[in-house]
Amino acid sequence: MRREKKNRRKGHTPERLEKDILLILEKESHIPMNYKQIAAHLGMSDARAQNRVRQCMEKMEEHGIIEEEERGRYKLPIKINYIEGRVDMSGSGNAYIISDSLKEDVYVVSGNLKNALHGDRVKVFVYARKKGQKYKGEVVEILERTRSEFVGTLKVNEKFAFLSPDHDRMFHDIFIPLKDLNSGKDGQKAIAKITDWSEKSKNPVGVIVKVLGEPGENETEMHAILVEFGLPYEFPSEVKTAAEHISFDLDENEIKARHDMRNVPTLTIDPEDAKDFDDALSVRKLENGNMEVGVHIADVSYYVKENSIIDKEAYRRATSVYLVDRVVPMLPEELSNGVCSLRPNEDKFCFSVIFEMNMQADVLQYEIKRTVIHSDKRFTYDQAQEVIKTGKGEMQNEIITLHQLASILRKNRFDNGALRVEQTEVKFRIDEKGKPVDVFFKESKEANWLIEEFMLLANKYIAMFVGLKNKAQKQIKTFVYRVHDQPKDEKLSELKRFVANFGYKLDLNTPKTISASINKMLDEVKKKPEADMIENLTIRSMAKAIYTTENIGHYGLSFDYYTHFTSPIRRYPDVMVHRLLQHYIDGGVSVNKESFEAKCKHASEMEKRAADAERASIKYKQVEYLSEHIGQEYKGVITGITEWGVYVEIIENKCEGMIRLRDLDGDYYFFDERNYQIRGTRTGMTYRLGDKVNIRVKQTHIDNRTIDFELMGIIEE
Repeated sequence: MRREKKNRRKGHTPERLEKDILLILEKESHIPMNYKQIAAHLGMSDARAQNRVRQCMEKMEEHGIIEEEERGRYKLPIKINYIEGRVDMSGSGNAYIISDSLKEDVYVVSGNLKNALHGDRVKVFVYARKKGQKYKGEVVEILERTRSEFVGTLKVNEKFAFLSPDHDRMFHDIFIPLKDLNSGKDGQKAIAKITDWSEKSKNPVGVIVKVLGEPGENETEMHAILVEFGLPYEFPSEVKTAAEHISFDLDENEIKARHDMRNVPTLTIDPEDAKDFDDALSVRKLENGNMEVGVHIADVSYYVKENSIIDKEAYRRATSVYLVDRVVPMLPEELSNGVCSLRPNEDKFCFSVIFEMNMQADVLQYEIKRTVIHSDKRFTYDQAQEVIKTGKGEMQNEIITLHQLASILRKNRFDNGALRVEQTEVKFRIDEKGKPVDVFFKESKEANWLIEEFMLLANKYIAMFVGLKNKAQKQIKTFVYRVHDQPKDEKLSELKRFVANFGYKLDLNTPKTISASINKMLDEVKKKPEADMIENLTIRSMAKAIYTTENIGHYGLSFDYYTHFTSPIRRYPDVMVHRLLQHYIDGGVSVNKESFEAKCKHASEMEKRAADAERASIKYKQVEYLSEHIGQEYKGVITGITEWGVYVEIIENKCEGMIRLRDLDGDYYFFDERNYQIRGTRTGMTYRLGDKVNIRVKQTHIDNRTIDFELMGIIEE
């Protein structure tokens, strides 16, 4: 009682206490605080006084004066007037602004977007909000346009023309003056560039920069997909000219300066249709009985000098793009398929990691060297697989040894917590006109795993070489890492709840039990109808792997250190890694972190665009393929359910289409989101994720790459 009176005499009235709490939270704004911490700052040490602080803070939180950051810990609310961020357009035409300065997105209705488009960087005025409400705002300035060119279909009349964009988040037709049609005709696919868009105009004005051709033609549609995702489809003439002047002859002085490994048995293993061989393996037995394994990577940085015209174009592209019927390379063909490609029976310059290993696959020591190699044999995956299977064939001893080591490396990796996530890869057999005539699936086998494990090993040790060395010296040097963050708890909880419907269990207690139970589930689900769906949902529950200078490790691989070093022909981050590695080997000081972080961000964005374009090309070919099978019946699995329809994937060919709810006869169905199902209000008939059904191909839509199915009935197990 005496202390309480003493505290009151010191001025801790309810009004004064509230002001003192605000002063402390303002001073300690970098961390949220609980009532005990606040009381300690105020010298209120007894339980009753602390309870007064707690009650006061709870009341302040109720009135929105302070915010509960986490349970029992409070901070001052963020006072926001303006933010900068990227526009994430929804299907309705409204948008969310994603900003680094706010944890929550800011909602902007279409009328307040000021003609901002999806992906644009904008300045937004944020309205004041009440507790519990989402942030809302309006765009006041467009800071940066993500794109100005759009692909679409021309609509030409006597007096005017429009281009109707294919992009699903571009809601405005582009007005084209007739003088700017560039010979484009009604109904053709073309690329329009926006040249003017005043605030008062509903539609932008543009010019046709290129006519792609007639809709439905393979070249037209593949080029349209590249443009849709802001990807290049041809090299500038000056880049082609520069590439043509690169000599295939190896400089003799450079050969002498390198570690010569041309006498060591060396091989490549790649897909049958590959032309850009950027990695090779060598193997030989050492006098001490251990094995020497060389991971040799094409020395692109030797030929592509920093800030050269080829380098600038490679940076802009950041990655090769793999569509269904073609590769759009990062480097001109003279480099990607020629001077840099580790073709058989040719001497080539490489950047190599040379491991000394015992037959238990322990790395005893390693060296990083610039080398000259000579590939003795080019194997396809199928050819190498046959050697592994039979133990016979060319270079059988080398392949069997590498396979034995790789098998141990793979087992150790999974035992250490790496995730065993493998997606089915859809492939098409295509005729001379680009039409798909058959669908098949690419399956990874031991030959694929052999290459994968040694590439992973090299990437890991390159990252360790820089990361661990700097850590020991108490000096952090800027480097490019490939990182994969841990999945968020809520995503894992949702996955756990979902897979429980199919009888699978996940243990989310520790990182080790999470990965172990996910691997167990993925093993159990293989060859079952719901396999692809659960594998896809598992991948979606994970964070996305990105490039960054901040090393947080790679959760999926269970590596503390990881980078991308092994594919510089097709990935620009690998070129950056090669240059940084040599710079540090030569004793160079740490490079500018902000500059390389910006490059990493660009590479991550371009990688995402390339993946989206690849998926779009696959979807297009699936639609094109099923266009020749209208009316045909197939067995399928329900892979998605929304309020407007049920998505079904055909088991035979992995083509996915939709059964619209309005087309389901005999009942009115409603969407039960929590239980992943639709249910008939009268019959109680339910269709759930994972159910096997018979469907008929009803209709295909080439223009927006969608397929409509008819439900023929559920398949009883």
